[in-house]
Amino acid sequence: MDQPSFSADLIGRLSGPMTFRVILQPTMAALMALRDGIKDARAGRPPYFWTIFTNTAERGRLLKQGWSAVLRIIVLGVVMDMIYQWKVFGTIHLAELIIVVLVLAFVPYLLLRGPVNRIARRWLRPTPTILPR
Repeated sequence: MDQPSFSADLIGRLSGPMTFRVILQPTMAALMALRDGIKDARAGRPPYFWTIFTNTAERGRLLKQGWSAVLRIIVLGVVMDMIYQWKVFGTIHLAELIIVVLVLAFVPYLLLRGPVNRIARRWLRPTPTILPR
């Protein structure tokens, strides 16, 4: 019996049992990015993803902070994907598990936190008031 390919296994997750996690995990990650991006804007911190690439001194701290922010979502994703794999394959494929969880949980957080910061900064910026003469 032929084993399904790695890519076929990943694509197969878009249909079948437990497809709600394909929407649930990125949505939860986006909500965390929204929360943290607004906090960054209020604190005057630079955009998250850009700072990870440009500030090597802060990179480790920022990645750890982002990881801890989405840790619950990642744990939930691991559990859901393990259940899915057990139901569909009867075994656990660790590489697929890691890829699915990172793509569905950490990547959306990483990509959204900076733009949320930029938008929130403009939105939270006090507008200058014109004083009457």
